[in-house]
Amino acid sequence: MSLIRLSQGHLNLLNTCPRKFQHIYCDRLTAPLHPEQEEKMAWGSHFHLLMQQKELGLPIGAFLETDEKLKQWVDGVTNAIPEIFEPSLSSFRDSEHCRTLEVEGYLLTVIYDLLITSSERAEIIDWKTYPQPTQFHQLAQDWQTKLYLYVLAETSEYLPEQISMTYWFVQSQPQPKSHKFVYSRQLHTATKKELSAILKQLDKWLENYHQNGINFPLVAESAGYCQNCNFAVRCDRLLSARDRDRYANLVLDCDAIEEIPL
Repeated sequence: MSLIRLSQGHLNLLNTCPRKFQHIYCDRLTAPLHPEQEEKMAWGSHFHLLMQQKELGLPIGAFLETDEKLKQWVDGVTNAIPEIFEPSLSSFRDSEHCRTLEVEGYLLTVIYDLLITSSERAEIIDWKTYPQPTQFHQLAQDWQTKLYLYVLAETSEYLPEQISMTYWFVQSQPQPKSHKFVYSRQLHTATKKELSAILKQLDKWLENYHQNGINFPLVAESAGYCQNCNFAVRCDRLLSARDRDRYANLVLDCDAIEEIPL
């Protein structure tokens, strides 16, 4: 049987709402994105592609001339951290660097926007294209941070203390801001324990779902995730008790409208 591939997005979703994980990855359900969200994702994809081309030494000036916003982002990070873009003969650099690690029957996959290594250290760079930096403590608990650092330590000869990860928020003003995380043996041990626990739990949820038809658990309504979730109706989480009453009255009022013959 082929291994189930998991990314940081899968793990974050399992922590946020297991039922949503089921809808997307087990039931194969999708929902249309809001046009504004689609536009933001497109901007982010274009920026990452340009940074990859820049790292490969390919010309990107023609693209920037036609898009002032992207030009501002690229110029911003280039001016803020010029040392990152200065290749060294003593270092290895790779854009969109992919690594995999098999853990307890799952294939964990990470893709680093930029990986820079030397004989003494390894640094992961991740570009974020939303305006405001996420709070440091929130990023510390995010599975992207934990998984990216963990996989690099497990798949290289670097000690945890030699590994770091830096997020750069390219839209921040007046210049890009960053959050840097330096790894440690203690954090590595904690992530290994947490990762094992969530994978064992996923084993049970998958077994119950496929063999007994038992749905993954729902997130608590008090967490506040449901109101912006595309699957809220499917989970009967769209409306509050007061709104349900209003909706019921609206349905009754609509039913009372006399039908107009055509």
